[in-house]
Amino acid sequence: MNPVVRWWRFNLVGVIGMCVQLGALAVLNRRMEGHYLIASAAALEITLLNNFAWHLIYTWRDRPDRSAIGSRLVRFHLTNGLVSLIGNLALMRLLVQGAHMPVLVANGIAILCCSILNFLLADRWAFAASSRIAAAIPRSNLVTLSAVPPPAPD
Repeated sequence: MNPVVRWWRFNLVGVIGMCVQLGALAVLNRRMEGHYLIASAAALEITLLNNFAWHLIYTWRDRPDRSAIGSRLVRFHLTNGLVSLIGNLALMRLLVQGAHMPVLVANGIAILCCSILNFLLADRWAFAASSRIAAAIPRSNLVTLSAVPPPAPD
C-alpha cells in the first residue's frame, strides 16, 4: 500500500480514537467521580484496543498475520501506548510551561509529534510484515524445523 494512503488511514483511525477516548473518559469520569486518573487510564486502554482493531483491519490490512495478533497487540501497546502517554505528558509540560504556549496549541503539536513517531513504530514494528520481524531476531534465537529431532518410531 502507498505510504501516503497508509498515513491518512492511520490518522483517520487516530481521529476516531480521540473521539472514543473523550467519550469513554466522559462516561468513566462521571461513574468514577473523584478518580479521574483511573478513568483516564481506562479510557486510554479502551482507545488503544479500539485503534489496534481498526489498524489491524483497515490501516495494515494488507499485512495479514492472524497467528500473531497477541504479539502485535503487545508491540502496539509498547509503542503507541507508551509514546502517546509519555510523549504527550513530556511535550505538554515543555510547550506549556517552558514555551508558554496555549494548552490547545501545545496539545495539537504534541499529538502531531507523537502521531509521526507512532506511525513509524507501528509501520516498522507493531504491524510489520512477518519477514521483517523475523529479520530483526538474531538467527541464533530462531528455532528451525531442521533442529527439532524427528519423532521416535513406534
